[in-house]
Amino acid sequence: MSSQIPNAPPDDRPKEVLADLEYGRLTSKEYLHVSKHPVGEPLPVPIDDEPPYSIYIATYISYLILIIIGHIRDITGKIFKPKEYEYLVEKDGFAPWYDGFESFYVRRLKLRIDDCFARPIHGAPGRYIQCFDRERTNHDANYTYSGGSTECLNLSSYNYLGFAQSHGVCTDFSLDITENYGTSACSARNYVGTTDLHKKCEAVTADFVGKEDAIIVSQGYGTNASLFSSLVDSKCLVISDELNHASIRYGIRLSGAIVRVFKHNDIKALEKLIRDQIAQGQPKTHRPWKKIIIAVEGLYSMEGNMCNLPELVDLKDKYKCFLFVDEAHSIGALGPNGRGICDYFSVDPNRVDLLMGTFTKSFGATGGYIAADKHIIDRLRLNYLTNSYSESVPPPVLGQIISSLNVISGKISPGEGKERLERIAFNSRYLRLGLKRLGFIVYGADDSPVVPLLLFLPAKMPAVSRMLYSMKIAVVIVGYPATPLSSARVRLCLSSALTKEDLDYVLTKFSEIGDLIYLKFSSGIAGGSKIPGEPPRWSIEDVLAHNVEDTKKAKLF
Repeated sequence: MSSQIPNAPPDDRPKEVLADLEYGRLTSKEYLHVSKHPVGEPLPVPIDDEPPYSIYIATYISYLILIIIGHIRDITGKIFKPKEYEYLVEKDGFAPWYDGFESFYVRRLKLRIDDCFARPIHGAPGRYIQCFDRERTNHDANYTYSGGSTECLNLSSYNYLGFAQSHGVCTDFSLDITENYGTSACSARNYVGTTDLHKKCEAVTADFVGKEDAIIVSQGYGTNASLFSSLVDSKCLVISDELNHASIRYGIRLSGAIVRVFKHNDIKALEKLIRDQIAQGQPKTHRPWKKIIIAVEGLYSMEGNMCNLPELVDLKDKYKCFLFVDEAHSIGALGPNGRGICDYFSVDPNRVDLLMGTFTKSFGATGGYIAADKHIIDRLRLNYLTNSYSESVPPPVLGQIISSLNVISGKISPGEGKERLERIAFNSRYLRLGLKRLGFIVYGADDSPVVPLLLFLPAKMPAVSRMLYSMKIAVVIVGYPATPLSSARVRLCLSSALTKEDLDYVLTKFSEIGDLIYLKFSSGIAGGSKIPGEPPRWSIEDVLAHNVEDTKKAKLF
């Protein structure tokens, strides 16, 4: 036993076995679907089902009990165990390391279930994932490791198209690049960190997303965090969706621009806000805004729903605003050609002024990109902070990006990219429909590869995580402050690497857990019912018997 994370044990299994564990074989052509929204039809408003009031009451009472117990332990601990609370009290005239109130949530709530977060892994996070075995040594964040690991079905990684592989055409391409270019560019882009490979990668990216030009950076979060400072100042307005990612909000705050927030996906509220801001102008001077940028995400990773892109582009054209779309989770995962939210809605990418995306989720790489008209990208090459102060994207990563984009486009290994796209589309709809029919409350759009399943009560987060882990299924649980206090959830991330048989196993185990700890409280208003008006409570046998055919229907019910 050791307190340090051990080295990964050797895996001597044959390459064919390892390849199948990283990316499962398609067992039937029936398990394919095309992700595309019908042209001209309005985007259905996602219906968020609600549990009985007793669940909400129990949730708040649970947090109240945890808070009361936590404060009692703090008060008594400072009296009877002062050494363990030295960091919370003044010492030798110095202020405490932490404020008791500010650190309360982490110490008294999160640490209780800390074993459910940040599990160390090794190997490729493909269809299966290897999690190091560990045990908590005390009621803190210290663990001991046995040196072994558990192989779990992976529904926790953003590996939408299954490119997180140690074998395959992309891996071979990246290894060739490494031999020719080395492992690092060893400089920022604006110094000596730009190679012909960077130029090629930007050209391939721009062509893939349908824009004139693109610029790539080495970190996804930093793509947004540094962008807005290069575009706007205090005389500009950024109108942001209330559920935008932290990187967008941080980037806007860093720029000094004025920010206004509109209710999530509420086009009427957005239009009213734009009209009011145009009429009022800048604060104090009331002069016209230099720029107005609408900032949204293509696919919201915590809710699993999409922006209403057709109405957004019409609105921005009507009021002469600029539109920024974060495609971190939608690029590669949506659309018949995998080209993101524009491809999914059949919207011309040229109608969107700025397309941002990351290479982490769908392409098995790292970093991000900004795609736009050439004059915008030319300006960003000069004043984008990451171009001068951030390490350039390493050549092996560029190889992974270029090869994965070419696989999706069919330029490399024709047919493979198409199958990956159709598998993620089928898997997303199949699991979502199955969970709804079993009686779970599930958020998000039908074609979203992110499937949030609501748990509500804080005690059910560790219960679900630990029970699924014991069944060798790895998932991510999410609670406050990433979600509202009463909306704890398990977030399932689908991948084309998973097989239909894998999803059947997941549905079976979720059904067992749902019955055991009372998670099936869907009313049926969001779909899944056999008889309209009645709560969906299908048996697992009925779900598995009918799900394949019903998954391919235009709307999931």
